[in-house]
Amino acid sequence: MADNTNNNNINNNNNKDEDDEFKEIKEEWIQIQNSLKQQLILTDNVTWSLNELRYIGGVDISFVKDNNEDACACLIVLEYPSMNIVYKDIGFIKLTLPYIPGFLAFREVTFLMEMINRLKSDPVNSQYLPQVILVDGNGILHPRSFGLACHLGVLADIPTIGVGKTPFQQDGLNIKDIRDQFKKNCQNAGDFIHLVGTSGTIWAAALKSHKDSTNPIYVSQGHKLSLETTLNIVKLLTLYRVPEPIRQADLQSRDYIRLNFKPTTPPNTTTTTANK
Repeated sequence: MADNTNNNNINNNNNKDEDDEFKEIKEEWIQIQNSLKQQLILTDNVTWSLNELRYIGGVDISFVKDNNEDACACLIVLEYPSMNIVYKDIGFIKLTLPYIPGFLAFREVTFLMEMINRLKSDPVNSQYLPQVILVDGNGILHPRSFGLACHLGVLADIPTIGVGKTPFQQDGLNIKDIRDQFKKNCQNAGDFIHLVGTSGTIWAAALKSHKDSTNPIYVSQGHKLSLETTLNIVKLLTLYRVPEPIRQADLQSRDYIRLNFKPTTPPNTTTTTANK
């Protein structure tokens, strides 16, 4: 029988080296999250009502196949209720920071903010600045209650909603229990259960977004919206399992990669379009 002791020691040392490598940067990022969280608003803090909702944004980052660095970032703005795309900013990016669970924003938010700031400063297309942005990622459903949707919302000063496919298992939340409760209680499109931790905190809602969906999407507050309003908005914008702003951003970014990516494509080459 082969002796794997040395291999095990090497693997343990490698894991220890990785932990040591990221320890300092994680501590710095936690401080930033805690600082930004002081600006987080989790109540309705908007000047519009649901029947005045017109421009809704969706953001997504899609990766080149078998590649952890080359990706395509996309911001789209839909007009409601037509669901037509009225604005799109899309382009290749290179993500050089590592992915560490609980710190997704530090890997992605810079590129998302660049697109939002371009729209804000555009003398023609700034009219399409979204009233709310749906984010492919969690909001307060996060170990420090400050996921990508919260981070982006605070930096952009725009209401945001987090939409995830997998929840963090925290505060006593268990994914098997959630799925069992969801299957039992959510039979029709629009049904949902609250994700309540052992602390009593309502972290998110597991929503049956489409009549044919067997798995929930996890909707959590990002910034400047209550969970009730967050759910109402997501229900309005869902034609399939994933809300349309995020679904379109995902489709657009994947198509862009398929049609345009070459190994020599430089990062940060973006295309902006607006439809009137």
